[in-house]
Amino acid sequence: MAETSSGNFNNGSSIASLASDHLFTILLLLPIDSILSFAMTCKKFRHLATSDNLWESVCRRDWGNSAVDALKSDEQQLRLLPWIRLYKQVSRVDSVCCYKLTLPDPDLVLPTPRASHSLNFVSGCLVLFGGGCEGGRHLDDTWAAYIGNNSQKILKWQKIQTGIPSGRFGHTCVVIENFLVLFGGINDRGDRHSDTWLGQVSIHENRSISLSWRLVDVGSTSPPPRGAHAACCISSRRMVVHGGIGLNGVRLDDTWVIELSENQCLGTWHQIVSHPSPPARSGHSLTCISETQAILFGGRGLGYEVLNDIWVLRVSESYSKWVQVFYDLQNVPAGVSLPRVGHSTTSIVGGQLLVHGGEDSLRHRKDDFWVLDISCISLERMHPTRLSSKRLLVNKWRRLKPKGYKPGCRSFHRACVDDSGRYLYVFGGMVDGLLQPAEPAGLRFDGELFLVELVLQL
Repeated sequence: MAETSSGNFNNGSSIASLASDHLFTILLLLPIDSILSFAMTCKKFRHLATSDNLWESVCRRDWGNSAVDALKSDEQQLRLLPWIRLYKQVSRVDSVCCYKLTLPDPDLVLPTPRASHSLNFVSGCLVLFGGGCEGGRHLDDTWAAYIGNNSQKILKWQKIQTGIPSGRFGHTCVVIENFLVLFGGINDRGDRHSDTWLGQVSIHENRSISLSWRLVDVGSTSPPPRGAHAACCISSRRMVVHGGIGLNGVRLDDTWVIELSENQCLGTWHQIVSHPSPPARSGHSLTCISETQAILFGGRGLGYEVLNDIWVLRVSESYSKWVQVFYDLQNVPAGVSLPRVGHSTTSIVGGQLLVHGGEDSLRHRKDDFWVLDISCISLERMHPTRLSSKRLLVNKWRRLKPKGYKPGCRSFHRACVDDSGRYLYVFGGMVDGLLQPAEPAGLRFDGELFLVELVLQL
């Protein structure tokens, strides 16, 4: 749009007579392209539409308050960047830098190698629970490490004695406000669980950590027992669960939502029935992308095939609906396999999902990092019929270049992001092992913890 003088614009439009605070409010309702176009209309509007106050508010709108507050407390160099430039840098991230996290004392007791565990960032701490280990055995231990507001290159794990929940692997654990909500899983006898637990972390003056669990009373209705399912929070009091492996090893395709009471003591489960909906699967990911939406990716289907489909779930008081989102693979390099199971998918800063690792149909494990730009996926902003367009997600996948430490290929690891959305912590998983008699399948469980930083061009 050609730039005009403010005088000419005043003669032809009443918008120029609006107070700056009114224009500020209107701009916050617009998509990014419209804000940038508005800035080109005249010098008066350019000053407002490129101001630091406006773009900090845009970042809060699109990234959330916790991410912006965490970024503001980050390194000095980052704090000096104008918010419009930081927004552009985040949206164009093309690489990550990995760090192997060191420990202050080599004699410390550490979490043992495992896979299909849970790893969460809550109340400034990493919390690790359960998982499976050598011999198909389950683990029932809980570990925590204090991180605080800044990414840490040195961590000190603390083993927490809780006694509950019982040992399991293939469970899910999500963060709702400052609570952990754990559901389901499988023990080493093959029993599937359908219990729901609420955990609360407490940090004491000497930075020692305690964790209390209590069983949530859900009444007579709950999902069938399962493990290897996917779950995420969907609002300040709700969690969504999909699929998994149920009794007799059958893969499931059902979707359930639990809503916690205000005091978190009670929970009410109900099933979502939507047509169409994602086919049965296990080992997939389900990630919250807004207060009412979650996105599902990948997994292993009924025929043991490995999937690469994307579904968006919209949950509201009046209706809930699954919609499949098609995408174009034209920007995926030749020879690269996007279908995967046992991967991690994490919501990072900038309205993007970071997918790491997993394995394909031949059980080849991966060490790659992919970003899926989900900024255009919104059932609130788009008519549902448009979501069936195969042109919708053209070039929305991009592979990130890894720098620094090179972690091994892995699957069924776990990952979580800190409050800034810029630092990802990854622990454990199944990795390629040496072909030795003790490892006939050439596999082993991993006990490595590493940090993944989104690289911004500052």
